[in-house]
Amino acid sequence: MLEGKSVAVVVPAYDEERLVGDTIHGIPDFVDRIYVVDDASRDGTGSAAQSAGDGRVVVVRHERNSGVGAAIVTGYRRAVADGIDVACVMAGDNQMDPADLERIALPVARGEVDYAKANRLVSGEAWRVMPRARYYGGAILSLLTKIASGYWHVADSQSGYTAASRGILEQLDLERVYPRYGFPNDMLVHLNVWNARVRDIPSRPVYGVGERSGLKIPRVVPRISWLLVKGFFWRMKEKYVIRDFHPLVFFYAFGFMMTLIGLGLGIAEVVLRVMGNAVSVGTVVLVALLLIFGSQFTLFAMWFDMESNKDLR
Repeated sequence: MLEGKSVAVVVPAYDEERLVGDTIHGIPDFVDRIYVVDDASRDGTGSAAQSAGDGRVVVVRHERNSGVGAAIVTGYRRAVADGIDVACVMAGDNQMDPADLERIALPVARGEVDYAKANRLVSGEAWRVMPRARYYGGAILSLLTKIASGYWHVADSQSGYTAASRGILEQLDLERVYPRYGFPNDMLVHLNVWNARVRDIPSRPVYGVGERSGLKIPRVVPRISWLLVKGFFWRMKEKYVIRDFHPLVFFYAFGFMMTLIGLGLGIAEVVLRVMGNAVSVGTVVLVALLLIFGSQFTLFAMWFDMESNKDLR
């Protein structure tokens, strides 16, 4: 129990036989239940979790590999069904410092926020210990997630070290959240549609504990980027058109339209000039105006979005 609220930890695990026991042993005593979701592992992950000797452990096994997001959703559903007040997530590879768990769960247990997440980038330590490809990839995705989700105050979008209230988990349509590596990003998009309060909590990055990452940055970044593009337009429709109209949708629409037309016309003019054709001054001015006004409309839309979400902290 924490602040009089029951707490559970969801541990999504795939082929983590070597490290899942260490993860369980590190989970603090205030946690009431530990749901280890074995995502159809090929090794003895489930058995290793049972053998950890912790009476709080409940092992749930997927018959087929569904992705880390799907494993988290399974754990969330068990937590809600069991009446757990705060459902946290810790990966099964022992890469999340258990000393940070209380600070992440506490704002949710107190009712200050609906969702709290770790931020490993708030100090300079992440730059020293994280692999460079993961650091740069995470930075790019964090920027895109800010735009897609509307949580401009949130960084380190790839961190899966989180805590969520039972109330917000009951509201969300968890089946619609992306089931694989993009789950934390898509989760923020869905949370924003429900105006959930989200807070970043400084956390220590942990690497070099024997973990084996299956994350391929050149493949994952484009895939999640496309997921965020779709999530952005879905959020605009759901939050600012269907549920409560906001004029920022017009600013985004005009901004994107003018920028795309300006870029297209500008590229066409460059090609014509390279081929030896004359380019009129009027056309050059038109291209410049389209790009200037397009960027201004887009920046105003972003500012409106920031203002609309400034209280969701």
